[in-house]
Amino acid sequence: VQLVESGGGLVQPGGSLRLSCSGSGFTFRNYGMRWYRQAPGKERELVASITHAGGSTRYADFVKGRFTISRDNAKNTVYLQMNSLKPEDTAVYYCNAQDLLATYDYWGQGTQVTVSS
Repeated sequence: VQLVESGGGLVQPGGSLRLSCSGSGFTFRNYGMRWYRQAPGKERELVASITHAGGSTRYADFVKGRFTISRDNAKNTVYLQMNSLKPEDTAVYYCNAQDLLATYDYWGQGTQVTVSS
């Protein structure tokens, strides 16, 4: 089982990034997907989630209206479009997959997002 994130980097405040997370080794379409983030010295926090078929999404209050989670089950990939980025969005962003019964729980290695001028 693998989850591989990509798309992180350095961006100026107000800029945009799109993170991708590709899954393999499991039946991607049967898993709800989440993006978490962890800033230095802080606990990991949930950013956004999407159901296995993509019919429902949820967002943390601090990203509502700025971030959009989506998925393409044909490509086994989940995305996080991040707009209007702020310095406080700086963190390592992690992809998470969990099956419908919460029996299996997989994590990616993370991708660094730095928002700075």
